[in-house]
Amino acid sequence: MPLFIVTGASGSGKSFVIGELRKILPEFDIFDPDQVVDFIGHDWELMRNIWLRVARGIAGSGRMTIICGTFMPWDVEKCADYDCFEHVYYLNLHCDKEARELRLRARDWSEEMIQDHKDFATWLVENADTAYTPPMPIVDTTHTDVAEVALQIKGWVQRYAGQVKF
Repeated sequence: MPLFIVTGASGSGKSFVIGELRKILPEFDIFDPDQVVDFIGHDWELMRNIWLRVARGIAGSGRMTIICGTFMPWDVEKCADYDCFEHVYYLNLHCDKEARELRLRARDWSEEMIQDHKDFATWLVENADTAYTPPMPIVDTTHTDVAEVALQIKGWVQRYAGQVKF
């Protein structure tokens, strides 16, 4: 089965969209990897391996998984369970620099961290067509209602999930 990853720089709306996705995609298991940071800390390699193992277990039950977190292909490819998936698809949630700055300031982030994530967001957009196979679609969350963002993600998931033979 495939694995779906909704990625994006911090402040793009990955965690925010999960509730809507669960409403409109009840046949999928949808996770926010950040929910376990309190238990395992900031060991991102361990985090990726745990979530791919969870997704692998879910796939064994005939269900598919969507992970809403900042995972990069070259990191995911190093995970022990990577080869258990038919393909890993990525979609980028993105917002403009002003919206990102407001969202991250509300979390009391430092100026340096805010700038780092603005730069990372720019990199994701600039490399969506070349660093991802297939090219990574981008959904702009700057002024788009969360329900509409979820519908766009649903359309993307269904395009690839429909190819799965059970």
